[in-house]
Amino acid sequence: MIPKSAAQAMAEAIVHATGYREAGSRLLSARGPDAPSTVPLFTIALSREFGARGTSVANAVGDRLGWPVYDHALLERIAQEMNLRARLLESVDERHMTWLQECLDSFAQKPLVSESAYVRHMIETILSLGSHGGCVIVGRGSAFILPPATTLRVRLVAAPENRIAFVSRERGLSHDEAARLVQRTDRERAVFIKDHFQKDPREAENYDLVLNTSRLSVGRCAGLVIEALHGLEAREKHHAEHAGAGA
Repeated sequence: MIPKSAAQAMAEAIVHATGYREAGSRLLSARGPDAPSTVPLFTIALSREFGARGTSVANAVGDRLGWPVYDHALLERIAQEMNLRARLLESVDERHMTWLQECLDSFAQKPLVSESAYVRHMIETILSLGSHGGCVIVGRGSAFILPPATTLRVRLVAAPENRIAFVSRERGLSHDEAARLVQRTDRERAVFIKDHFQKDPREAENYDLVLNTSRLSVGRCAGLVIEALHGLEAREKHHAEHAGAGA
């Protein structure tokens, strides 16, 4: 037997703490007794431009489905496993840290969080959560980590001015400060994804669904995500039924 990694154990603890096992049982029961047992529970991986209200949409989807949402809470859980404060991980969360920066930090005599160590724990945790299905994972490269066959990959975008206005309001920043933060965060996230997953998060072909929150409300976006999810579930059910008939 392959020993269970700390990340797998942590993911299972997260699942248990959020009550996912009970939610998963309800989802399976709702499919009915005739539903093929081979139809997997999907995971929703939600990528977002900074300020495109990704957390709001994720929470709306999670509320409607009764699924747990893993956003900043995922960062906190990884910090617990690594015996660190979550604030220390924020320096590398969805950001690229160069080798030179890591060396300089080590000489600065402050707690060092290796980007590679964080990414390794993050990938293991996301894969473990995805293996259970029935959850929404926000960012952290989840759309590029989880298998497409059991993942609905969503990208949220919005006009720059709308994103700047939202960040300015939410963070209490001036327009110029918010604009700089939006630009910097988008750039850091893109570099993080390119460095670790060799993908450009801005390319629509990497997703199953791309939604513009400048034109669609949070509620409407959540409804479209759930509609797309049900479409993928029906497709997998159809394939499973035909595979069973062929056997």
